[in-house]
Amino acid sequence: MKNKSEIENIKNIPSPAWILEEKLLENNLNILEDIQNKSDAKILLALKGYSLWASFPQISKTLKGCCASSLWEAKLAYDEFNKEVHTYSPAFKEKEIEEIAKISNHIVFNSPNQFKQFSNKALEINPNISLGIRINPEYSSSPVEMYNPCGIFSRLGTTAKNFDEDILDTCNGFHFHALCEESAESLEKVLDQFEAKFEKYLYNLEWINFGGGHHITKDGYDIEKLISLITKFKEKYNVEIYLELGEAVGWETGSLVATVLDIVNNNMNIAILDISAEAHLPDTIIMPYRAEVRGASKANKKDYTYRLSGNSCLAGDIMGDYSFDNPLKIGDTVIFEDQIHYTMVKSTTFNGVSMPSICILDKNGNLKVIREFEYNDFKHRLS
Repeated sequence: MKNKSEIENIKNIPSPAWILEEKLLENNLNILEDIQNKSDAKILLALKGYSLWASFPQISKTLKGCCASSLWEAKLAYDEFNKEVHTYSPAFKEKEIEEIAKISNHIVFNSPNQFKQFSNKALEINPNISLGIRINPEYSSSPVEMYNPCGIFSRLGTTAKNFDEDILDTCNGFHFHALCEESAESLEKVLDQFEAKFEKYLYNLEWINFGGGHHITKDGYDIEKLISLITKFKEKYNVEIYLELGEAVGWETGSLVATVLDIVNNNMNIAILDISAEAHLPDTIIMPYRAEVRGASKANKKDYTYRLSGNSCLAGDIMGDYSFDNPLKIGDTVIFEDQIHYTMVKSTTFNGVSMPSICILDKNGNLKVIREFEYNDFKHRLS
């Protein structure tokens, strides 16, 4: 990891717990601030990937606002971030559009049909709101089809074939989202397709939102190329450029700390932890991907191999097989790296498994327990 964690030096960490480290978050924010300064683009926090609002005071010093994908995310941005609110949904509800329009600076519709249905009402409620539509450039190099917003039969955004020029009189901007953990080179290819299909409309717009999926804070990302792409696009079309970043903000900023509750053997050693892959690391099952564990390697690379598993009744509640230098013991700590983005936002209380506590390690090395979950959090989630 490019950022060095300090949580191993901290005592009395509750288990399980997510721990955000302010120093690591600051490293990412410094990168994003430099990009904003050099490109004059505006970067928004994508709440679908990162919504730890206790850290918003730190993030809002750098980023220009939030992008929301629902009424509740828009309200969180409005209540706690206190900057621009950009709201998009695959389909807005009639009963929610008034409240969304009141608190949003931008509202992006997914289809010409939704634009025509709600744009006039949004303007009546908020005459200063900026209206946009999501575009599907029909190109993406997304590594996983499930996360490909431009894949075949995608419902996300309008294609050139289905674009309706009747909306242009009140449409201020275009939004596209075609990337998933990808490079500036991937963005360049998307822009080529985007311009090829929609260039004739771009000269009359006020803004273009390049969406998310830009892996900007990952080692090796070509930041200078990104800045060049943004700058050239701005100059060509005289538009404001937005980026929406969730993972790139939370990338390598913290961990999920767990404890070994038991070790059983069924043709291999299996460690049962006080967390759940199904409830707390769902992408390890859905994507799937292998989460990194501090001090561990792939199975059989080191002397002692264990299957790390969750504490729910789901048979497939498994994080993966890992090897360690020393045997695991009941009570040992296991640290899953890079578990701040797309974890808390997807977590559940499936099977009544307790939610991890939420902690922040501040810049002075002090651990603050922001929230601990109790039975009533589980009970009152449903009724």
